[in-house]
Amino acid sequence: MIDLAYAMGAPPPGQSGPLSMLIQLVPIVLVLGVFFFLVIRPQQRDRKRREEMLAALKKGDRVVTSGGLIGTIVGLTDRKATLRVSDSARIECLRSAITGLDVEGRPESNGG
Repeated sequence: MIDLAYAMGAPPPGQSGPLSMLIQLVPIVLVLGVFFFLVIRPQQRDRKRREEMLAALKKGDRVVTSGGLIGTIVGLTDRKATLRVSDSARIECLRSAITGLDVEGRPESNGG
């Protein structure tokens, strides 16, 4: 029985050329393509979106930091941001620690 299994696994003569090696590479290339579009591409897009958000920060924006603090930007440099978290408290944090804008805390602009 084992002899039959070995005999079935051997490639027929004439099919062990470059075409068979190319056919074996197709699944690997497909897996790498799927990996790129499902993992790497979304990460690149998110990183670009985050860099654009950090570059567009300005005074008066309400932001959330990676530590969970919510504050309003009162000062900006290339590396740091100064946040007002209450009427008497101001905090300096790294600009890279800002994770996003706080859209819930913004006052409504419809006058109500």
